[in-house]
Amino acid sequence: MTRTASTTSPRSTGNRSTGRRPVRPRAAHARGGRLAAVVGVHGTLIALCAAAVLPILIVVMNSFKTTMSIFDSPFAPPTAETFNVDGYVSVLERGSFVLNYRNSIIVTLATIALTAVLGTLASYALVEYRVRWSGVLVGIFAVGIMLPIRLGTVPLLKTMISWHLIDTLAALVLVYTAMQLPLAIALMMTYFRGVPRELKEAARMDGAGELRTFGITLPIVRPGIAAVGSITMLPVWNDLWFPLILAPSKENQTVTLGVQQFVGQFQSDYPALLASLTLGALPLVVLFAVFSRQFIQGLSRGYGR
Repeated sequence: MTRTASTTSPRSTGNRSTGRRPVRPRAAHARGGRLAAVVGVHGTLIALCAAAVLPILIVVMNSFKTTMSIFDSPFAPPTAETFNVDGYVSVLERGSFVLNYRNSIIVTLATIALTAVLGTLASYALVEYRVRWSGVLVGIFAVGIMLPIRLGTVPLLKTMISWHLIDTLAALVLVYTAMQLPLAIALMMTYFRGVPRELKEAARMDGAGELRTFGITLPIVRPGIAAVGSITMLPVWNDLWFPLILAPSKENQTVTLGVQQFVGQFQSDYPALLASLTLGALPLVVLFAVFSRQFIQGLSRGYGR
């Protein structure tokens, strides 16, 4: 009886001796491509973050320097020789920054409240009730997102004069609410479309009215309401056009309009200007740092549906 010798290939021998599976060139190339893509994406994000943060850091650093040191070394941090807080002292003494802060807070909070309430009610009605003109209304709100409200400055000015609201904070609140409502309604409609219909039908079968049914759906769309508040706060706080047109008096000046008093025709107080910009941006930076997760989740979930 003859014994046949078993032959093994070099590939199988290598697997038995090392205990490792051979790395295929195609798989290694794919992993290298994924690594390069991840590095490229993260590098791009880091560059974009640096481009967004560096101008803010430059403004904050220069607000603690003298005018001469600002022009001599604008990108250098303040040192023991160049450190100066006269800009902040000038803002608090010369300007009405506390009053400006109060006006901006009142206008911003009132606009956020009105926009959230009216936008939530309107979006719920447009999603829940099928009326003849619902499609036309949705189209009008879509046009309102695309067209800038500043094109209607003259009619708005005439309207506020006829309503005797010129040079009041109420005029700013009404205009800002009208400016933010189309986007708020478009965003909240996507959230209300995601509410299970079975939940609303069960509430109605249990005897709940429409207002009670609307209240039951509110916890589900809470991230959308937070997103509406975030996207409303930024343009309202930073706007300069309508405070200059509708509320120019010193008693009704907002923060952005109050900054302009440190800019002169022939000479500007740059430390005070940069200090006022820093103090004006501080609330937005703090609020965004605290509520950034809710802001991003609200926008991503709303527009992703």
